[in-house]
Amino acid sequence: MSRTLLVSPAQRGAYATIGDALAAATDDSVIAVAPGTYLEAIYLTNKRVRLIPAESGGTVTLDATRMPHPAVSCRDATLTIEGFTLRAGDAPVVTARGTELALSGCDLAARFGPGVDVTGGRVDLRRCTIAGAQYGIVIEDASGIVDDCHISDVAEDGIILRIGADPVVTASSVRGCGRRGVYIYQFGRPTLEGCEVTQAGDVGIAVAHQSSPTIRRCWVHDTQGVGLSFARGCAGSVEECRVENTADPAVEIADGATTTVVAAAPDAPPLKMGDPGPNAGGDAEAVEALLTELDSMVGLTGVKGEVRALIDEIQVNEWRRSAGLSVGGMSHHLIFSGAPGTGKTTVARLYGKLLAALGVLPKGAFKEVARRDLVGQYLGHTAEKTSAAFEEARGGVLFIDEAYTLSRSMGSGGDFGQESIDTLVKLMEDHRHEIAVIAAGYTVEMEEFLSANPGLASRFSKSIVFENYSPEELLRIVQRMCAADDYVLGAQVEHTLLIHFSTIERDANFGNAREARKLFEGVRKAQAQRLRVLGRRPSLDELRLIEKSDIDAITGTG
Repeated sequence: MSRTLLVSPAQRGAYATIGDALAAATDDSVIAVAPGTYLEAIYLTNKRVRLIPAESGGTVTLDATRMPHPAVSCRDATLTIEGFTLRAGDAPVVTARGTELALSGCDLAARFGPGVDVTGGRVDLRRCTIAGAQYGIVIEDASGIVDDCHISDVAEDGIILRIGADPVVTASSVRGCGRRGVYIYQFGRPTLEGCEVTQAGDVGIAVAHQSSPTIRRCWVHDTQGVGLSFARGCAGSVEECRVENTADPAVEIADGATTTVVAAAPDAPPLKMGDPGPNAGGDAEAVEALLTELDSMVGLTGVKGEVRALIDEIQVNEWRRSAGLSVGGMSHHLIFSGAPGTGKTTVARLYGKLLAALGVLPKGAFKEVARRDLVGQYLGHTAEKTSAAFEEARGGVLFIDEAYTLSRSMGSGGDFGQESIDTLVKLMEDHRHEIAVIAAGYTVEMEEFLSANPGLASRFSKSIVFENYSPEELLRIVQRMCAADDYVLGAQVEHTLLIHFSTIERDANFGNAREARKLFEGVRKAQAQRLRVLGRRPSLDELRLIEKSDIDAITGTG
């Protein structure tokens, strides 16, 4: 069973150092570290552990600059570190051997040695910065992902990929290094896509020793050496890359190399870091199918228009990005306000699938949560629960039902609800391109929710209002339920239903489509009771028919 261990030198009962907590940790433990600077180097072996800040917005710095050791060393382990500042002196910042290493949102710096040094295992680096080291990232005989990472001002090579290393490096940059921007050698087989290499003291991207990388839509510019070089015996491909203001030739392929080059269009604008490939805009057929499904929903004319406008903007932005044009920042987080039963959850699911089909989010996963899923029982527990729910939804949609119950003004334990809101604000900003957070609830109460944190309202790009269904729309919902379950409405039934829906009091407890579902379930029971007392087996037509008396039995009319 996983544990959560708190590190806080100032709090009784907590661990004083990260090393103490690691020594006590069992597999799958989460170590939550209070803000502050920790003058230590840590070592992990044969354990699965996750390190996170204990408080959103707090800075945790692991400072090993005065020690001869790496700030983080791990062997035969699984280690995740999120949102830390890591500092080393004359040693690597992070070394991993035979380990599954994941760093996200971390800032690394060293005087000497690599920022990240990985041999064997697997690496997952996302949204990290590395500055001032001897090398930026060294990956040897390992696979994994390097995404949205930025390396600057390193003494020698920016990224080294060697001895069969085959990670996928995307949307990352190397700027200002003493030697090569990227060095691939000894059978390296990585993929570099949408990356930028600039201000290298030697070659921008150098490939040697029978390596065969795929280098796609990268931008290499302003280097002292050639843009890209391939030594004898190397293979791989260079696809639609831009090489500008480098030594001649821009791409140097030695005799005996079998590298293929697919040139970018002559009039194409310079690539910008992180550009997607030619499939930008996603699966057009899937998008249209999902929009058709949205259009088939009863009512919600305004909502459909709002969602279509969002999808149109997202799709055009993806087309612009793939063409190398500038694109403004766009959040996918939304507010859905309105009464219950108006289709908010259904539309949220479709929205997530649309984002996945467009290629904006990696998957259409949907996680629905309420206050009880996010708010804990003691200080620090809420941040942990909220972060866990957020992490589970990453790549898809996190749907927070009745989100206003998290605000401080909502009953007892409001402070813990506020802790959840504060945690969400930071996570939504840090991972704004990896998730869509949709907060739903009553219109007036959602306005109170947005005022609970100064930065909360700005995290949501739009508020969409779900109106109550009209009597005619509620009738259509019942008609669809009947057709789906193989029932037929008899004479005068539709008129009776329309009158009933017109007379229902639409107060705070009005459930919209839930009212229609509740009525339909009741009518089925009324029909069953009527048929049961016939004294014979009903015919097929009788089994399907809903009569006016069945409606009257439930609504009290007639």
